[in-house]
Amino acid sequence: MADTKREIERKYESDDAALPDLTRVPRVASVRERGVTHLDATYHDTADHRLAASSLTLRRRTGGADAGWHLKFPVAPGVRDEIRAPLSDTLPDELAALVRSRVRDRELLPVVRLRSDRDVRHLVDDQDRLLAEVSVDTVHAERLTGGGGEARWTEIEVELADDGDPAFLDKVEKRLRKAGVRPSTSSSKLARALAETAPDTGSAGREGVGAPPATAPEAAPRRKHRPRPDGTPVTAGDHVLAYLRAQRDALVELDPAVRRDVPDAVHRMRVATRRLRSTFRSFRTVLDRAATDPVAADLKWLATELGKDRDQEVLAERLTQALGRLPADQVTGPVAERLAAWSEARHTSAHHELVAILDARRHLTLLDTLDALLADPPLRKKAAARPDKVLAKAVHKDFGKLAGLVEHALELPPGTERDTALHEARKKTKRTRYAAEAAAPALGEPAEEAVRDMKSLQGLLGDHQDSVMARRTLRELAAVAHAAGESDFTYGVLYAGEAHRARAAEEALPEAWGSISRAFPF
Repeated sequence: MADTKREIERKYESDDAALPDLTRVPRVASVRERGVTHLDATYHDTADHRLAASSLTLRRRTGGADAGWHLKFPVAPGVRDEIRAPLSDTLPDELAALVRSRVRDRELLPVVRLRSDRDVRHLVDDQDRLLAEVSVDTVHAERLTGGGGEARWTEIEVELADDGDPAFLDKVEKRLRKAGVRPSTSSSKLARALAETAPDTGSAGREGVGAPPATAPEAAPRRKHRPRPDGTPVTAGDHVLAYLRAQRDALVELDPAVRRDVPDAVHRMRVATRRLRSTFRSFRTVLDRAATDPVAADLKWLATELGKDRDQEVLAERLTQALGRLPADQVTGPVAERLAAWSEARHTSAHHELVAILDARRHLTLLDTLDALLADPPLRKKAAARPDKVLAKAVHKDFGKLAGLVEHALELPPGTERDTALHEARKKTKRTRYAAEAAAPALGEPAEEAVRDMKSLQGLLGDHQDSVMARRTLRELAAVAHAAGESDFTYGVLYAGEAHRARAAEEALPEAWGSISRAFPF
């Protein structure tokens, strides 16, 4: 079984391997020698270094107190989550699954072997509590692919103790800098090993120096205009593609978090899926729908599968909070227990199904298809035009369709038909918001204002739709409770509360919509 550890550390280089007196660091009462540990790690990656391109490291290491398989995900500069699995001859399935969105059908190979002699010291305070671990690592790197190559260096690593204050590392760094120690230019030992053992074939062939693509190599699109050398978008097509790439990257990067059941990961992946699909539809004058429609169909399928887990998560949280707000005399029977059991059962089932979807050939093919589409995008003539008119027109068109849906819903009497119409308006609100998001880097404040307006409207319509779904669930739970001989009174109270929230949203909509429609900048 794998476990996860948050790792906060900094790496340094020095012309002299000796450490300065670290007892002069504030809060450090003593420095304790822990001896030298011999570590032997083999790093695995694809032939085109897909994991390294995403700053992921996957290794099998012997020696030390944590021998085993280690998979590290970047969280922030100097912060990584390390997922550990017991030592075995082959890569554990649970770790293989966590890199599948990057690796897909490529083979994982041993790419670098690092043998290190680690001289460890513990920095402790006056109450004998560990503050940080400082190590001087003498490293021998051996490349296992591409004709081999070796490198040797010494580095200093300072790792914060569990639950330590990251500000303490600033104090250690200040002392190290005064002694002539400088921050490392490499983000990790693997990055340095790849750079220093690369075959000498010129700058274009030095693997590990230039970051390989995170997914598939993206050739320059066949078009007249391209982004500036610094990557700044120029044309309408540039801006749309930049937004699409960001969402594709989010799909890939969120895959491990969804598998690990990290809070909000499913929601964020579902949003990325929707943004991709909406962008294809909103900017059909930029991208050829003959190429994007099949991809959009697969994105809709993925969003639907993600929705099974996400919708249940939202409902469970909403109903649990509503129950917690009720006076004690309005809670009869084991409502909290039944709600918790329903939530856990639904979530467990949905999560297992979702993980199977992420392993499915259709999903992995979708990722490959997105890579190929972005590598050689099916651009139409207007893609080469200036972004202001093209993108603004697309946002305006989406808003016009939204206006028709909202006004139609407001004409309907309360009831199922209006609920359905408001739900359709909510979906169109999201599409208009995503179009404005894609346009914001080019159009500035007007697009940002449109995003804010759509978020506000989305919140109002979303609360209404959540109430519709909550009432449906409450009817089901009440029926189960009644069949079990339990009181269904509290479910009725919750149902009435949800009906009131829906009415409040409907009553607030005309004024909110009037304000938004009058001031909408497109």
